[in-house]
Amino acid sequence: MVESSPGSILEILYTGDPPPGYARYALRCLTPSQMKSISSTVVSQGIAAVVQLPADTYSHSLPVDAGSRVLLLEDIQDPGNVGTLIRTAAAFDYSGIMLTEKCADPFSPKCIQSTAGTALSLWIRRTVAYLDLVGELKRRGYILAAADLRGTQGPSILKEPDRLVLALGNEAAGLSDTLLKKADHRVRISIARTKAESLNVAACGAICMYLSSLE
Repeated sequence: MVESSPGSILEILYTGDPPPGYARYALRCLTPSQMKSISSTVVSQGIAAVVQLPADTYSHSLPVDAGSRVLLLEDIQDPGNVGTLIRTAAAFDYSGIMLTEKCADPFSPKCIQSTAGTALSLWIRRTVAYLDLVGELKRRGYILAAADLRGTQGPSILKEPDRLVLALGNEAAGLSDTLLKKADHRVRISIARTKAESLNVAACGAICMYLSSLE
């Protein structure tokens, strides 16, 4: 977070000795009990940040420059999955993430914990108008690829588009028919179905994002 979005940090909270490398920020020393009272983790690392959340996270408009790769999450409800997908998207250099209003809030405590400090390293939109935004991205030249258990194309197709929107669906129901009809590609990851019915959505997303990032 310090490297990817330094301007969002308002204050560094810490216990013990002042942390090195944070002299440019306002520092506040807390007692261990104070840190424990504001931390959602059982064992705190002894350092936290007060940050300014992006004002446009819950808006219905895209950035002027949306980047080359965008992740779309439709109704993914587990905050651990959402946070893991945000972290994975950042790791594979995705520019932004769109979430439906039924997704877990990307800035909820469990979700933020799962992002491991990457939540501010890409743009995020959580909106009811996600289908309109998908339409706008397609008009800008993006290819929409949907991860689908009934898909007919292998995931190698993901590395071909110069501009990609990768869509992942709800843990139980998958992607909606409306979104699948808009997809340019319906991608299926082959697995041993006699042993496992499906992949966890975060695992599926990690595989797809890795393959889409290959040169």
